[in-house]
Amino acid sequence: MTEAVSRPELARDHDWQRLDPRMLLVHPVRELLRFLPVLLGVFVAGTASGGEPWQLIGVAVPVALGVLRYLTTSFRIAGGRVELRRGLLNRHVLSTPLDRVRTIDLTASPIHRLLGLTTVRIGTGTASSSDDDRLDLDGLPVGRADALREALLRVTPSDDPGVTPTPAARLVLGFDPGWVRFAPFTSSGLVIAAGVLGALTQLVNTLGGFDRLDPSRWTDSVTGLPVWVDVAGGLVVLLVLVSGLAIGGYLVANWGFSLTHAGGAWHLRRGLLTTRETSLDDNRVAGVSVCEPIGLRLVGGAQIRAIVTGLDRKQEGSAVLVPPAPLRVGVGVAREVLGVSGPLDAALVGHGPAARRRRYTRALVPAAALATAVLLAVVWRDLAAWLLVPAFIVLVTAGFVAADRARSLGHALVDRHVVSRSGSLHRRRDALLVDDVIGWNLRSTWFQRRAGLTTLVATTAGGSQAVRILDLPELDAVALAEDAVPHLVAQFTARLSAQHSPAS
Repeated sequence: MTEAVSRPELARDHDWQRLDPRMLLVHPVRELLRFLPVLLGVFVAGTASGGEPWQLIGVAVPVALGVLRYLTTSFRIAGGRVELRRGLLNRHVLSTPLDRVRTIDLTASPIHRLLGLTTVRIGTGTASSSDDDRLDLDGLPVGRADALREALLRVTPSDDPGVTPTPAARLVLGFDPGWVRFAPFTSSGLVIAAGVLGALTQLVNTLGGFDRLDPSRWTDSVTGLPVWVDVAGGLVVLLVLVSGLAIGGYLVANWGFSLTHAGGAWHLRRGLLTTRETSLDDNRVAGVSVCEPIGLRLVGGAQIRAIVTGLDRKQEGSAVLVPPAPLRVGVGVAREVLGVSGPLDAALVGHGPAARRRRYTRALVPAAALATAVLLAVVWRDLAAWLLVPAFIVLVTAGFVAADRARSLGHALVDRHVVSRSGSLHRRRDALLVDDVIGWNLRSTWFQRRAGLTTLVATTAGGSQAVRILDLPELDAVALAEDAVPHLVAQFTARLSAQHSPAS
């Protein structure tokens, strides 16, 4: 490790040093934007008092804070650790060993790109969710950030200090503009539309226009056609709006996407306005997840994520290997990342009739309770009979969802990978290398114990990523864990065998 740390790019950072001076143009602007509501108030107060000093002081304070942010931030790489120091009154020092580095993200906002800078985010698998505990070097020149990323990813306990120069990057997958057809079938359009509609609602409310939108005043059609035509037209307009926003968000987030492999790491680049580059060390990639939300499944699409050891939930966006794209394209990339095809192509083992019944019970009981409540309300409260129609639709839909969940549920142990698949509205197939399994958790609710089922959880080193195998018979769960990682759960075998033996 000592020899590896002495590489030129790391040796130059041995002493405490500040970030690039061009950040003096970024930090003050950020602080001005943060204090914008306060500055507007100060401007109004200064104008009313007939003087300008208040306005000047109001602008000077955030600018001074931005300058202090730059002057009080420094970093170094020494003694096998990355250290970041920031703060004036409240000094905060972050430090992590080099062998704890999981991922490297390079993010450049439009102003960063204009200045030739980027932010280096070092993912270490910390369990903290606070932004203050993130190890971000904001900002460094692009060339230096690239060299630092390469050096940090190659400093691992298994590295050879005499490693040869990094070979040229091999392009695995590039962006296809035709993928935008999958954007309307993701949830991003709904999220963006909800935000836009929320903002418009506040604006209309501020302007006092809600009285005109009161449904009780809709006695006539707006267009002169039947009211149902207006409603249908409004739904079409809303659908087009949501689809357009989803396509726009997809292009902004994934334009220029590329997945390459070089120097023992997977490199991803994407983004139209704000570019983001992520590097995942081969030694940290423990498996893949094929994510098929119901919308993408209907059009033959999927999203592929890497299972990275030491990656917490807030960093899961760094593990996206393939954005929403054709399923065959995503599975092809997943095969290349795993190096084998069995975990993605092998038939899965079912979990038995008890697990299937549980799928139907969990889906149908709430839907049946809702339908019964609506029926009683219609009979006893003399409500409109048409309310039974949506209740019946919910009940039928729950039946289809339950059947799909029962079909999706399965697991396998193939090519030294633990494979699990479950879900319907968001079906997911996980494949985790058994060498990266450091422990097993068997979790059972009261209802699962009554059915003789358990949830087997394969945990990885650091972070919060894990593979969950739902509603597996207890003996099968222990046998699977024992086959995958021998002797790790042997102490449970005798107890469960005794519990399930005929004599007991």
